[in-house]
Amino acid sequence: MIVRKLDDIIGTDREVDGGNWVSRRLVLKDDGMGYSVHDTIIKEGTETHIHYKNHLESVYLTEGEGEVETIADGKIWPVKAGEIYILDKNDEHYLRANKGTHMRMVCVFNPPISGREVHDEHGVYPVDED
Repeated sequence: MIVRKLDDIIGTDREVDGGNWVSRRLVLKDDGMGYSVHDTIIKEGTETHIHYKNHLESVYLTEGEGEVETIADGKIWPVKAGEIYILDKNDEHYLRANKGTHMRMVCVFNPPISGREVHDEHGVYPVDED
């Protein structure tokens, strides 16, 4: 059994600041669950280019509102607290938090990440081969 508190993760190497976002990595690859879980804050008024070529991701918003724009078709998906969006096709996208509010979300990645990943210049997290 593993029990973790968010307060115990803040300020450790499980908290990663990516500039437009801060991710608190609750469950990581070395926990052996086959997925990772993150409590993530998207900073107010930001736009982040993301393309998880190596991961599928489900995102449940718990606070705030913004939008996801899928680059392949230019479709804009408004999102707000109480909704989930699922990137089931490794969708390249822009994630935008509205001005005046941050977005807080629970993110689940498959395969799991190891913990220190940040987006590269193409918005990609590398795959951990270990």
